[in-house]
Amino acid sequence: MTPHQKFFALLAGASLFTLILSLVYRRRLREEYSWLWLAAGFGLIVVVLWRGMLEALTHLIGAVLPTTTLFIISILFLVLINIHFSTKISALTDQVRILAQQLALLREEQQSAREPGEAAEEEPPAPGGALS
Repeated sequence: MTPHQKFFALLAGASLFTLILSLVYRRRLREEYSWLWLAAGFGLIVVVLWRGMLEALTHLIGAVLPTTTLFIISILFLVLINIHFSTKISALTDQVRILAQQLALLREEQQSAREPGEAAEEEPPAPGGALS
């Protein structure tokens, strides 16, 4: 790796690290989501500074070139990100369903508590349209 490439890779890793820490500090990214991105930045810096480790890993997995190893690691990283976000989306979907059911029960309770002589107010529709 040329000194120019090393400098660029170190700059990219340090920039990623700084960006993630800044997003966490400004509360635009939660800590629980930052660990994987911080690990990616740290991994990039380690690979740049310790090229022998990348070559040993390349030999260990049976790849021909270190770039192939980096490509495989990148794909595995993206798969981990997708799995992590899929589990979070599944949990949030369950929460939304439960909250929608509880809201429907509360509205029904509220309507049944009204006296029959009262004029029923028209309730505004739920934001975002109908919930399923």
